[in-house]
Amino acid sequence: MINLRQLLFYTSLFLITYFIYVYPFSILNKFLFQRNIFEVSSFFLTFFFYLIILFYFKSQNTVFILKLFVYEGMGIGFISFWIVNLGLIINNFNFLNSFELGIFCISLIITITILSLINGRLIKLKSIKIISSKVKNDTKVIFLSDMHLGTNSKNYLEKIYLKINNLKFDFLLIGGDLIDSSTFDLQNLCILQNLGKPVFFISGNHEYYIKDYKKKLKKLKKFDINFLDNNAHKIENINIIGISDNQKLDSQKKIAENLVQDNFFNLIVVHKPTLWENFHERVDLMLSGHTHNGQIFPFNFFVKLQFKYIYGLYKKLNSKLYVSSGCGCWGPKMRLGSNNEIVKFLISNKQDSI
Repeated sequence: MINLRQLLFYTSLFLITYFIYVYPFSILNKFLFQRNIFEVSSFFLTFFFYLIILFYFKSQNTVFILKLFVYEGMGIGFISFWIVNLGLIINNFNFLNSFELGIFCISLIITITILSLINGRLIKLKSIKIISSKVKNDTKVIFLSDMHLGTNSKNYLEKIYLKINNLKFDFLLIGGDLIDSSTFDLQNLCILQNLGKPVFFISGNHEYYIKDYKKKLKKLKKFDINFLDNNAHKIENINIIGISDNQKLDSQKKIAENLVQDNFFNLIVVHKPTLWENFHERVDLMLSGHTHNGQIFPFNFFVKLQFKYIYGLYKKLNSKLYVSSGCGCWGPKMRLGSNNEIVKFLISNKQDSI
């Protein structure tokens, strides 16, 4: 028997299917051919797409065409939703006739979709300097978050590797959502072993969605990836604290309280950026991801409703939080108003260090 929570989920999924996969193209149909947008066929089409999407996520199917329809369709539909609603607003001012408005919307959808797909395949390098008297020597850290291997392929991991392999750094931090699919072959992670540097990982929410996640997280050690599961590791004067994602905020705070050491530079890595607001007094630097900076504009406004700190460097007292937009895309491989990024931190006690 379906409970209330399940009913809300299935109802929400049906509505999302309609507004993303059907509604925009019903509006375009109205603009171009003057047809009623609330035809019975729209309901049946929505229901058909809804069953496809439900099957994809429930069965963890990996058929390329199905994956392409669900994920890229999601991105194209989201962009189309906002453009056709903009078209409806413009239509009230009679600047263009209905057919011209339809052509305008289609042209805009195609242009923005192509630009988003191109941007979704680019990875930018960002450099940030952190000054602290707690460190004796300059330390260079690479931070990667939200690679979403599974949604993204082995080739994408190789692309990341090539970008960071030529950088000078002391250790690599992975801020969760490294893997998001049960079908991803963990053997591909041997690519990171070629870096020859210490690699530390904390879990994100997507690791706990995959089948046999406990076994797979344990296997990370085989590839020299150190899973800091509510644990800490010291490198010189830096106390690296990893806090896992599958727990409540109060539990995360208690773990952080037990692991911080005041005579060290405390660097906390936690997937979601909510802990910092409750614990900034005792942390020097916190690194998070998860938000993707909204990934596709204007979704960042919706993410902002849930997370106060959505992207960038934040400061409070002597503490800093950096929220990454992530190194990869989830779902549609599209970026609009955001970028995939690799973040290089220089932690130094000197103002003039490079």
